[in-house]
Amino acid sequence: MGKLYQNIWIVGCIALLASLNAVQVCSESPKVFTLEKGDLRLKLTNLGATVLSVVVPDAKGNLGDIVLGFDSLDSYKNGTLDPYFGALVGRVANRIKDAQFTLNGTVYHLPANDGNNTLHGGKIGFDKVLWKVAKIRGGAQPSIQFTYHSYDGEQGFPGDLDVSVTYTITGNKELAVVMNAKPLNKATPVCLAQHTYWNLAGHNSGRTILDNKVKIWAHSYTPVDEHLLPTGAIVPVQGTPYDFNRETTVGSRIKNVPGGYDINMVLDPPKKKNHLRHAVRVNDNFSGRILNIWTDAPGLQFYSSNMLKKTVGKGGAIYGQYSALALETQTFPDGVHHSNFPNTVYYPGQTYRHTMVYRFSVQK
Repeated sequence: MGKLYQNIWIVGCIALLASLNAVQVCSESPKVFTLEKGDLRLKLTNLGATVLSVVVPDAKGNLGDIVLGFDSLDSYKNGTLDPYFGALVGRVANRIKDAQFTLNGTVYHLPANDGNNTLHGGKIGFDKVLWKVAKIRGGAQPSIQFTYHSYDGEQGFPGDLDVSVTYTITGNKELAVVMNAKPLNKATPVCLAQHTYWNLAGHNSGRTILDNKVKIWAHSYTPVDEHLLPTGAIVPVQGTPYDFNRETTVGSRIKNVPGGYDINMVLDPPKKKNHLRHAVRVNDNFSGRILNIWTDAPGLQFYSSNMLKKTVGKGGAIYGQYSALALETQTFPDGVHHSNFPNTVYYPGQTYRHTMVYRFSVQK
């Protein structure tokens, strides 16, 4: 596909669409799109409904791209490391034990792509497929909607499923991501997650996230076994390396976590009914950038990019261990095997919904 920044750029298109309000688009090949408002600019692709870049100013007003990624779209589809940079992952994000589950008396077998387990939807999950571009909107809240029809039996999952994700710049330096899925003819587990890797100092800064100050609104977490599968327990974070209820640097206790952070945090309830939960705040002193995330999901996968090893990214930047944080709001991992976890199974007539709001700011 050539270099990322030589791909299609749709600011001009959005200007046109501002007068049209909305348009239906059918895309048959991977393309790159830009949403822009003020100092916030996003590049996205319909390959995996993926976030390719997020450009925001630092405390001095300098613009920088704060997400990890590749120059070529082919690298997103064929990358051997498969880090899921910026992708929309599913049909079920995170891990499913033994690559199988039982639903309504039927055993469903999935492809194992993480040892004996299934990770992020299987070998060809939603991150590897081509989504349709259903709508593009301009105006005060520019947005783009990607849709995908997942067929019955795809990667072993039951039933046809219609999926959509909409990225909208909703305010000054604010991005909303809204995911929906509707089973059409069979019950099926659904858990979608947005898998962007964040480095607020800049993807090409050469800095790790170990000095990032993090606060997570979670008083419990779901411990895991040696395969990173939840045991089924829900335990308090107090007295553990997973306690980020007070702002704490990522690196201060990471040595007490084998392999680094890769854990589901049980988010506290919202302060008001039908409001979003404040999930996490990340503060980078080097750039002065701050990221806050709100969500309606019950969990947050807190991942310190432990598996990255000299990955060549955008512009030749080298991404190593701890180069970024993935902050994936979600339903709990392996929920199909734990009845005490939040529901992951949806039936025809029901709709899965998942909302995230990212707010970018700088230190005063």
